[in-house]
Amino acid sequence: MAKKKIVMQDIADRLNLSKNSVSQALSGKDGVSEETRRKIIQTALEMGYRYTPKKSSENKHKQVRTIGLIASEFAFSMKNFFGEIYLAIEREAQRHGISLRIQSITPEARDQLVLPAFIEHQDVDGLLILSHISTDYVNHVLVKGIPTVLIDHHHPLIEADAVLTNNRFGAYTAVRHLLELGHRSIGILGNIDASPSYQERWEGYLLAMREYGIEPPQAHMLVHVTEEGGKIEEALRAVREKPSAWFCMNDGFAFFACSVLRNMGCAIPDDVSVCGFDNSDFSQIGVPKITTMNIDLDLFAKEAFAQLLRRIERPDDAYREILLPTRLVKRESTGAYVGQT
Repeated sequence: MAKKKIVMQDIADRLNLSKNSVSQALSGKDGVSEETRRKIIQTALEMGYRYTPKKSSENKHKQVRTIGLIASEFAFSMKNFFGEIYLAIEREAQRHGISLRIQSITPEARDQLVLPAFIEHQDVDGLLILSHISTDYVNHVLVKGIPTVLIDHHHPLIEADAVLTNNRFGAYTAVRHLLELGHRSIGILGNIDASPSYQERWEGYLLAMREYGIEPPQAHMLVHVTEEGGKIEEALRAVREKPSAWFCMNDGFAFFACSVLRNMGCAIPDDVSVCGFDNSDFSQIGVPKITTMNIDLDLFAKEAFAQLLRRIERPDDAYREILLPTRLVKRESTGAYVGQT
């Protein structure tokens, strides 16, 4: 049996309110109290409601003039990666002659489900959401019915297009590189709590290790370490039986790991190999330069734009998740295993 489409009247009936009150709350108009607005929005999210603009022959081929870009304050602060994606998106907007409106989302706005004005009042033709904010927040955005594409983030409870790095296969490739160099004791360093991308990279690490018949010990899987020099040093020094190689979930972790390992008296890569992910500036300013997985950030922007334009023109199409490949960049931080076999 097909799933019943939720309409405004369903929300009104659930809350014993008028359909007009529900419409005012979801469209951001005055006429309802803030408490009622929040109750209506929360109920709409729980029921799976999504606003669908009325179709017309005008809208089908309308010119896209303005799109919005939102991301968490944390994502905008990660200039080495997300800053580059933002610049690539800005170049793509200029190439298409489309204005770009940008808003960072504070933790308070995220938790209170406060939307930027251009989303609340539906003043943009489409929207790009960069990286992770929160599932509730993204779904609150989607209720507005603005065509939306997620960049570098997805979740089973979010129904939206997404353009993603193939994190599993990228991590698999990186760890496979270490395995082919003769390493069998390979640790992983990162924080899976920070992003689904890191969870997927952990899965790719496990896929490669298990393909070689290796079940890594828990002590070598440092997957809840925040990206801070002190925390990384504390975690690495606490490992008693040191692995001969480390796969790091991004280049920031790899950069700090190289610094800590050198301070511990390890030569890289003679004593221990280190591999990162993202091919950010961190991978090139370290000593030695760090082997990593390259992500084509310009391709990210082009694919996100192309999918957003498709979504605007064909709002009823099935949602797509587009996986972009990564490429191994071999540098001086990885070398052949020379220890006892």
